[in-house]
Amino acid sequence: MLPALSRCWAQWSRRPLPLLVPARGRKSRHDPPAKSKAGRVKVPPPVDPAELLVVCERYRQYRLVMKALRAEFKQEVLWQQRERVDKERQEMSMEEHQRLMTWNNAENERLQKKREERLRREEEELQEQKLQGAIYYARLKEDFLKQKEREVLQLQEEAKNFITPENLDKRIEECLDNPRSYNFAIDKEGRVVKRTVLS
Repeated sequence: MLPALSRCWAQWSRRPLPLLVPARGRKSRHDPPAKSKAGRVKVPPPVDPAELLVVCERYRQYRLVMKALRAEFKQEVLWQQRERVDKERQEMSMEEHQRLMTWNNAENERLQKKREERLRREEEELQEQKLQGAIYYARLKEDFLKQKEREVLQLQEEAKNFITPENLDKRIEECLDNPRSYNFAIDKEGRVVKRTVLS
């Protein structure tokens, strides 16, 4: 018994197993026709031409109606898909807008802080410059006042030698006692070459 089973198994192992088993006792595709039907010739049933025209016209109308219905349903489905896609796109755009607005607000706050810091620093620098300018102008004014005081003192010293109505006679006598001649010639080196003596 075992050798027979092994021979049977060896025979089945060499052959590929059938994938589909015929149902309800039908023949496979490669089986020949039955002997009782070997000489039978298939003749199509007779067709009435008037009935064929009616059937063809009805099928044409049926196909037109079905084509129109399919197009209508397809358009409705596409419209629903487009609405859904538009809604999703709108939600995505709203989310993107919200995200960009939060980023924009954060960036505005950061730039506002930076701007305030820069303005505060510029205000401090301006105050420092004003203070330095005030010190500089005070020093300039003080130097100007000192220079004017020196000029006033110098004028007061020079005023002692001014000719006034009180010392006019005395100065005239001094000039007459010490005559000066301004009539002379000088050379290129600045030496007096020729002088005329007062008579």
